[in-house]
Amino acid sequence: MTTPISVLLLDDHAVVRDGLAALLRAEPDLAVVGSFGDAAAAIHAATRLLPDVALLDIALPDIDGIEAARRIHDLCPGTQIVMLSMHASPEHVYQALRAGALGYVLKESAGQEVVMAVRSVNAGRRYLSQKISPAALEEYVQLRGDEHPLGLGRLSARERQVLKLIVEGNTSNEVAGLLNLSPKSVDTYRSRLMTKLGIEDMPGLVKFAIRNGITTVE
Repeated sequence: MTTPISVLLLDDHAVVRDGLAALLRAEPDLAVVGSFGDAAAAIHAATRLLPDVALLDIALPDIDGIEAARRIHDLCPGTQIVMLSMHASPEHVYQALRAGALGYVLKESAGQEVVMAVRSVNAGRRYLSQKISPAALEEYVQLRGDEHPLGLGRLSARERQVLKLIVEGNTSNEVAGLLNLSPKSVDTYRSRLMTKLGIEDMPGLVKFAIRNGITTVE
C-alpha cells in the first residue's frame, strides 16, 4: 500500500483550517499530520513532522505566510510548499515563489484545486491556480528586472552549498561529510535542486552552476 502524502496546514481562521482538513482527509492518498493557526507553532512542528507538503495561508497575524514559507523551505528540504491566498497579483505570486513555494492557490477557487496542488507539488511540479496567468507572471518578472523566482534566487544558502560541491565532482557521501549531513539528505537536496531549476541531468546542473558563478569547474 502506498504511503499517503503527509500535509501540514497553517491558517489563522479555524473554519477555513477545518474545511481544508476535511477536504484533504476525504482523499485516500492524503493525510493531514498537523493543523495550526499560529505560524511559529507550524514552523516548529514542520521541523519535527517533516511533512511532504505544507499548505500555508499567505495572510497571518504573527509571522506572515511568505516568511513562514521561507523558514520551512530552509529548515525542511524535503517539504514542498503551497501558498493559499486571496491575491492573484503577479507580485504576490512572485514573492511566494521566491520564498520557496512551488504551488499557489487562490482561496476563491480552493476546493479541488488544493488537492490538485498538493499532488502536483509533491511530485515536484509547479502548480498555479487556473486564474493566475503564467505569461503575466513572466512579464512581471521581466519588468522588475530581477532574477526569476524559479532560478538561482530561489535556492537556499544550503542548497547552493550542496550544488557547488556536487558539480565539482563530490559524491553524496563526500558532500555529507563536508556539510555534516546524511547522504540521504544530500540526495534529497540534489533532487529538489533539479526540480526547482527544471534541470534533468548532471551536465545541466554543471552548466547552470558555471553560468551563475557558483563554480568555475567544467
